[in-house]
Amino acid sequence: MPLCLFCTKERYFFNRTDSFFVHYTWKSSFSVWYNIRNLLRWLSLLLLCMPVVLCAQHASEVVEVQFPGDSLSRRVVHDQQLYAEKWDTLSQIRFWHKIMNSPPEVSFINIAATRQILDSIPTELYDGLSSLEKKVFKDSILVYRGMPMDTRVYITAGKGHYYNHRAVVPDIDKAVEVFLEEGVDPWYAQAILLIESPGKLRKSSAGAYGPFQLLRGVAIRNGLTVNREVDERADVARAAWATARFMRRVCIPETRRLLKDMGLAFDESSVWFRLMVLHVYHAGAGNVRGVMRTINPQQGGIPLVNRLWQTQYRRFGNSSQNYSQIALASLIEFDRLVSLYQDKQPKEGIPPLKPIALPQPTRIPHAIPARPVVSSFGRGM
Repeated sequence: MPLCLFCTKERYFFNRTDSFFVHYTWKSSFSVWYNIRNLLRWLSLLLLCMPVVLCAQHASEVVEVQFPGDSLSRRVVHDQQLYAEKWDTLSQIRFWHKIMNSPPEVSFINIAATRQILDSIPTELYDGLSSLEKKVFKDSILVYRGMPMDTRVYITAGKGHYYNHRAVVPDIDKAVEVFLEEGVDPWYAQAILLIESPGKLRKSSAGAYGPFQLLRGVAIRNGLTVNREVDERADVARAAWATARFMRRVCIPETRRLLKDMGLAFDESSVWFRLMVLHVYHAGAGNVRGVMRTINPQQGGIPLVNRLWQTQYRRFGNSSQNYSQIALASLIEFDRLVSLYQDKQPKEGIPPLKPIALPQPTRIPHAIPARPVVSSFGRGM
């Protein structure tokens, strides 16, 4: 852009990522004052745009893939950082990978803090136990393995019927385009669509609805029509547009503000920053700020996210802790699905994905069944 001091020009700059609009007029003048003032404006504008240029260098990579039975090539997002930073090796991600590929008839006994799988049990058998029997059953596992009795144990059923990542591909394709048009990283669109009612339209108990599970108030504040006759949250393109606006105007700025207040250095293209944004999207900025104050972290990255997964604060509970774990597992699982149908010569930057080697759980001896243990306390059925 040429620097002209002697002609009148109007320039407009709109940066969608940081949501600011700059309009200035370069007035004709030979005055030194005008020249200095305009030069300062140029310098300030360059400083404002610099973070955007740096961020763009690390944007998520959008690639195309065509699935069998689909006449169209679909745009999806690939993020090499998931593997370069070893997020795929975390025990929580291995756990959710197992859950996503197991039928609901099987439940897995796991340690809450690390999601280490100890054993499996038929879902019907466990669901048939009373509350007391379930507690004693979990205690018997801790006793058998010599673990501290205050260790939290979860029983998690398989969800292979729920996470249909292939079905959500058309929605991802539409949402990626919308997010790019709105200047928001499409990584967020893909992550949310993979975990929020993937390929289905569901309404949560809190009233969230549509492919992006938007609450009614959030949808309306971000430009959607939601009333008795029309609910635009069900429309993928419109919901993606509203979600991109919400991300740009609320979730990303609130995450920046929170991390700055905590004195943490961050890169907005890093995986852990994006996971923080997802938590703000899901749990709200106030709850995320509260859990961060409880943790009082000194650095970001995997150590911070690991502590986040083990800390509760008000409405930031188990479902909030799971949210980013499921997002990571879904993104990696989806990458594997995409890699099956890529060309034999994949595009640069997309390495072949290595399968996750899941540890084989150790079977608990049948000598410690749930009901006999309860009966030993005089409360048998």
